[in-house]
Amino acid sequence: MAKKEKEEVKKQTPEETPQEPVEETPKEKTPEEPKQKEISPWEEKYNSEHDARLRLAAEYDNFRKRTTKEKEQSYGNGKADAVTKMLPIYDNLERALNQPTEDAAYKKGVELTMTELLKILNGLGVEVFGEVGDTFDPNLHNAVMHLDSEEHDENVITQVFQKGFKMGDKIVRFAMVQVAN
Repeated sequence: MAKKEKEEVKKQTPEETPQEPVEETPKEKTPEEPKQKEISPWEEKYNSEHDARLRLAAEYDNFRKRTTKEKEQSYGNGKADAVTKMLPIYDNLERALNQPTEDAAYKKGVELTMTELLKILNGLGVEVFGEVGDTFDPNLHNAVMHLDSEEHDENVITQVFQKGFKMGDKIVRFAMVQVAN
């Protein structure tokens, strides 16, 4: 009968041909739809357990990544806190170096101490910033005074009251400066 049906389809006019495949297509898909919907209880339970295990593995992976990130941040925060506690020592040594003294041995001792402190800070990855003549950056500097001066360009640091310190991208202390307007 299949041969007769094919011959009949060939003999039909072009107008009738598109109608029959449209009718046959739903008939062929109808038996497949129940097969897709029919999932055995065992398969359903297996799929739900498999999904649960995948979700648990993903949660564990996220937990592991989050704790690793927190450990790195806590180490950086602890290091920044230790550096912050050493900054008054830097400030006092800088003031001592700026004071005039006639005792050469005293001045040499303060210079050596300051040099060692700078080595330690550099070893920890700390950068000192905030020099006279630098361009003012509100992300790095804290302008505590403004100077109206024609000698200096606009937004140029004219005086540094306290140097700034940063570790990588993290600012440990902003530089306190005077800025020309």
